Amino acid sequence: MSLILAVYGKGGIGKSTTTANISAALALKGAKVLQIGCDPKHDSTFPLTGTLQQTVIEALEEVDFHHEELTEEDIIQTGFGGVDALEAGGPPAGSGCGGYVVGEAVKLLQELGVYDRYDVILFDVLGDVVCGGFSAPLTYADYAVIIATNDFDSIFAANRLCMAIEQKSTRYKVQLAGIVANRVDYQKGGGTNMLEQFADKVGTKLLAKVPYHELIRKSRFAGKTLFQMDDGPDKDECVKPYNEIADFLMSQEPTASVPKPIGDRDIFEIVGGWQ
Repeated sequence: MSLILAVYGKGGIGKSTTTANISAALALKGAKVLQIGCDPKHDSTFPLTGTLQQTVIEALEEVDFHHEELTEEDIIQTGFGGVDALEAGGPPAGSGCGGYVVGEAVKLLQELGVYDRYDVILFDVLGDVVCGGFSAPLTYADYAVIIATNDFDSIFAANRLCMAIEQKSTRYKVQLAGIVANRVDYQKGGGTNMLEQFADKVGTKLLAKVPYHELIRKSRFAGKTLFQMDDGPDKDECVKPYNEIADFLMSQEPTASVPKPIGDRDIFEIVGGWQ
């Protein structure tokens, strides 16, 4: 059985870059990995493949939605470290449902007989949960991971995600594995104080702290994972958190919990207390 992970976070938080590097770290440790991008931009797997690959929806449109006419090679591209990459795509703007698209992608993988081939499957999901459709990966996942930064908007989105995970956990097996603190700027005196307080209040933990570093930005634009970038004085510091997350996920029984979201005014108290 595959370990299935749903990765969420506020839009523009660096979620896809984080997910791709977690996938790479897992693969380099010997796991067979599939990353599924669930965003109409279909750029989740760009750091792994160096290209904007064809989406499942585009492939289905070409064959008039006759699933039986598609092959594995039509929708899956193998990227760095042997990670298999798939982009679900999305409905046209202003129409359709993201959940339907995710469901079609999973259905096609199951029909092709490849869904159970992997040690780890990661869903990289668009933004925070604004509708039931984009919470669809939580119905398949063992664990959710939230990517966040140490600011109000990110924590507000994380709390909304905790609400979705709590709600889904009443009918499905999903639990929250933890929060990844992204873009931690130690040089400018930044930290994770608010995120740590929030994590404690909702009953979870920080899985890792990813530094705010130019090398991470450059790798994204280069269409590479951090592991592919030239060695430099700070590369070890940049890849360390992804290796920590991979080690955690590959442990025999990763610790997780059903989060207990807090009220909106409680978030203001957390933020206000650190000003």
